[in-house]
Amino acid sequence: MINYRVVFNVLGSLLCFLGPLMLIPLVVAMYYGESPYPFAVSFAVTTIVGSLLSFRFISTGEDEWERREGFAIVAFGWFAAALFGSIPFMFDGVTPLNALFESMSGFTTTGATVFVDIESHSRSLLFWRSMTQWIGGMGIIMLFIAILPKLGVAGRQMFRAEAPGPQEDQLKPRIRETAKILWAVYVSISVLELILLLAAGMSFYDASTHTFTTMACGGFSTYADSVAAFDSPLIEGIITLFMFIAGANFALHYKTLYSDKKSLIKDNEFKFYFVIVAIATILLTGILLRDTYDTIPTAFRYAVFQVLSILTTTGYATADFNLWSDSGKVILLAIMFIGGCAGSTAGGIKVVRVLILLKYARRELFKAIHPKAIMPVKFNGKSVPGDIMNAIISFVVIYLLIFLLSSAILAILGMDLTSSITASIATLGNIGPGFNLVGPMANFSTVPAIGKLVLIANMWVGRLEVFTVIVMLTPEFWKR
Repeated sequence: MINYRVVFNVLGSLLCFLGPLMLIPLVVAMYYGESPYPFAVSFAVTTIVGSLLSFRFISTGEDEWERREGFAIVAFGWFAAALFGSIPFMFDGVTPLNALFESMSGFTTTGATVFVDIESHSRSLLFWRSMTQWIGGMGIIMLFIAILPKLGVAGRQMFRAEAPGPQEDQLKPRIRETAKILWAVYVSISVLELILLLAAGMSFYDASTHTFTTMACGGFSTYADSVAAFDSPLIEGIITLFMFIAGANFALHYKTLYSDKKSLIKDNEFKFYFVIVAIATILLTGILLRDTYDTIPTAFRYAVFQVLSILTTTGYATADFNLWSDSGKVILLAIMFIGGCAGSTAGGIKVVRVLILLKYARRELFKAIHPKAIMPVKFNGKSVPGDIMNAIISFVVIYLLIFLLSSAILAILGMDLTSSITASIATLGNIGPGFNLVGPMANFSTVPAIGKLVLIANMWVGRLEVFTVIVMLTPEFWKR
């Protein structure tokens, strides 16, 4: 039987941790002469509810943690963060459903928006909107584990439930130390991007908000035209570089900086990630040169940015790719199903799963010809265990079933097929924009209310790697 006292106690602590973060946009509001009231109230409500939960469900210290508690805390923790994080949006005139959609899109780093006129919202709210993505990028629970020492070994269950990819990257024996290292690398690279964007001519406000959403592979911008609003090849180049970095494994970034300088280039997943970027960029550059732009540099500029934006599930736009030819959109649609590397801030199925599945398919083809041959599936020189292989296949099957179900629901609600399909994969893969009604220069405001609830669920499930949420729908999860 699940230990509810542990779950509610930790959720309370999580809200007490989230509440003070709302004081940062409160300071921004005061700086720009805006009302601090929305964030003051949000801080108070979140902190009070968190405190009540913590005191009402005090842990005795003898409570045992199992995987189910870890799953429940992570799943409900992310939902609670989105729920309470939506309070500031409602003070700005956003309906509760739209506020939850925007907040969930922020914390899950999806980047899908229901805002029709982004610039009409207060600077402090847009700052909070971007900040939710940066917090969610490396993981709310990961940050929580890094800062809160009382979790101890229990944090391992939470780390396992939140960590993206088929296996968690544990850099140190203690999970808390691993979480601290990953966050330190994340913060350090974020500071570097901030400095470069400032040097490129961005204001501190724009540089910080876009650093938040680039490093998180989130894609929220303070402008309706996204990065296209700056019309600067230099700014686009910096953001392109950091999208590529954010889409790679942060554990490998750490190893490259502090132990093995060749960690990235020796990693099979990173090499495959680079190959996907290169091939997709070359193909899209050729298509854009044929159909849309006159010169190779211009076609390459838009192709490489959009390929990385979609592959890393960031969702920025420097052009309305909804207007590109179908051949160009097919490439973008294909990489929507891949996503970034495991251990990155990107969403999607993940490059490592796609690579291992391709190796698995190759092995099955080989065994069709040589049925008695023994040919293990290898990754980074090691055989992939059978349980990991089964978990990957199960993940992809469930992922595609959720995609098909949500697409069907949206189509039944009256959306056209292209919009339904791309809205579904864009939210499940935490990408952001799709095509047609939900294109890069459009928004999700026209999606019916039931459809928005479906997409909110998609974002939540997709960010937590499917199993963390779906496992709670099984009867076995709640049984002793």
